[in-house]
Amino acid sequence: MMTWSTTDVPRLPIDHDGRPVRVHDTATGSLVPVGGGDGDGRARLYVCGITPYDATHLGHAATYVTFDVLQRAWRDAGLQVTYVQNVTDVDEPLLERAERDGIDWRELASREIGLFFEDMEALRVLPPDHYVGAVEGIPDDVSAVERLLAAGTAYRLAVPDGEPVAEGATGEDVYLDLATQPSFGAVSGWSRAEMMEVFADRGGDPDREGKRDPLDPLLWRSGRAGEPHWDGASLGQGRPGWHIECSTIAQRYLGAAFDVQGGGTDLVFPHHEMSAVQAAALCGDDCFARAYVHQAMVGLDGGKMSKSRGNLVLVSRLRASGVDPMAIRLALLSKRYRTEWEWTDQVLREAVERLELWRRASDMAAHDTVTEIGRSTVLRLRERLADDLDTPGALDAVDDWATTVAAGEPASGLVPRAVDALLGVQL
Repeated sequence: MMTWSTTDVPRLPIDHDGRPVRVHDTATGSLVPVGGGDGDGRARLYVCGITPYDATHLGHAATYVTFDVLQRAWRDAGLQVTYVQNVTDVDEPLLERAERDGIDWRELASREIGLFFEDMEALRVLPPDHYVGAVEGIPDDVSAVERLLAAGTAYRLAVPDGEPVAEGATGEDVYLDLATQPSFGAVSGWSRAEMMEVFADRGGDPDREGKRDPLDPLLWRSGRAGEPHWDGASLGQGRPGWHIECSTIAQRYLGAAFDVQGGGTDLVFPHHEMSAVQAAALCGDDCFARAYVHQAMVGLDGGKMSKSRGNLVLVSRLRASGVDPMAIRLALLSKRYRTEWEWTDQVLREAVERLELWRRASDMAAHDTVTEIGRSTVLRLRERLADDLDTPGALDAVDDWATTVAAGEPASGLVPRAVDALLGVQL
């Protein structure tokens, strides 16, 4: 699938100090270095994409800006980055929204993916090297599920009575047998009670009769009449479950033991847990992500910002109202990615004021000059980003530079280039 347009990233003339980027790994609860660990100068990143049934809200934007900063820090360190993102272009929420609105689900997905691209381009988020739709990945999903069945780690379950089966379907769904997977729970660290509390609300079906374990994840949904379905070879007509798409897409494009699996904290369980355990069932415990990094939720009016709640601030609406996308990006960068926070008008006002200050200082900068304060500011930027993506600390460093320039210090053109390269903010 095509992705959005890229933007140029300035090259910084100062040699990197060699400090590795460290991030918080959800699975271990500790800070770990990521990128370049194999000594091959490469970094590999997978970030879960949208289900395109509504427009990009600030919770989405916060996630993609966070991982954009990570890959910018890697690139600045001289690493060759491979970035993969999926889009769940067929799933229950998409089908339900399309039916509600009286629109073909493919048309709805195409429209919302296009709007998402516009938002990402406006926010200057670097596009993934591989942007892969769930529908695109179905052949790999089929092969994976067939292998799991052959290994005895998956099982078939008859479609419930009263659900008409599509022509060409076997009438059997397929589930992973979690009892065969000792690594289950290693990503989230959650108790069974915690898992059960959210499983149904996050796409699971704990009450499905006949499952060996209420938490067993769906691998293949046998085709139902009136629903979209695809050729599943020995599985019959149907479509993959939600989690298997990321298991197979990541393995195809990144290979074994890639550096970071990213997404929002609402994906820790079940999505990232299940994606990882399914990958382990396919190829062993060490063939998925080395670190799991999660963006905290962005709130509005006292609750988590989410499509299901309807309490959304949409990037496209902010842009349409005249808000500079760079101010939106600065607002997101002003909060540490692991800290939950709430969007307010004040957060946006402060970002607008900060952008104005930085642009005034940038306008005073001579493009080719490199001053001592310019060098030290770039070093601070790199240091803060290497320390668990401390974007508020990075913004403080640029604030200090801009304030000093406003007081009469000669302005280095190096800093605006570094702000662009490392923070993705064009002054």
